[in-house]
Amino acid sequence: ARDAVMLGLTGRRWGLRRTTRADMARVDDALRWVEATDFADRRLAQLSGGQRQRVALANALVGHPKMLILDEPLAALDLRNQHEIVGLLARLNADLGVTILVVAHDLNPLLSVLDSAIYLLDGHAHYAAIDEVVDADLLTHLYGTKVQVANTLQGKMYMRSG
Repeated sequence: ARDAVMLGLTGRRWGLRRTTRADMARVDDALRWVEATDFADRRLAQLSGGQRQRVALANALVGHPKMLILDEPLAALDLRNQHEIVGLLARLNADLGVTILVVAHDLNPLLSVLDSAIYLLDGHAHYAAIDEVVDADLLTHLYGTKVQVANTLQGKMYMRSG
C-alpha cells in the first residue's frame, strides 16, 4: 500500500529515481490523513475495499492537490465503509482545504456532507445548492423513475425510488 501511495509522487517520472526522506514523509502524512497507517505495509490484494479506497485517496493526496475529482468513491463498499469514507472526505475538505468533486448516482450516503450539485438535465449542466436538487420532481425527471424525498425522525433527508 505504501508503494502505491509513493506512485502518486514518482509515477509520472521516467526512469529510476531514489526516493528521499521528504518523499517518505509525504507518503506517511498522506497515509495518516486517510487513517491507513495500520495497513500501510500490506499488499493491496490483502486489503478490503474500504482500505483500498483509503490507499487510493492517499495516492491522490500525496501530491497536495487543491481539488479531488472522485468517480463513485462509495461503489462496492459496505454501509460501514461508505459512512467512514464520507466522514473522511468531509474531514479532508475541512482540515486540508481540498475541494472535492464527487460523481455519484446514489446521493443518500453523501447527503450529510454535500453543499451543492452539478447535474445534467435535458442535455445541459445545472448547478444548485443541494437542498434545491434534492427535490422529488427534479430527481424523478433526472433519474427517469419515481423518486420520493423524505426525512428521518432525526431530520436527515433521504431519497428512495417508488
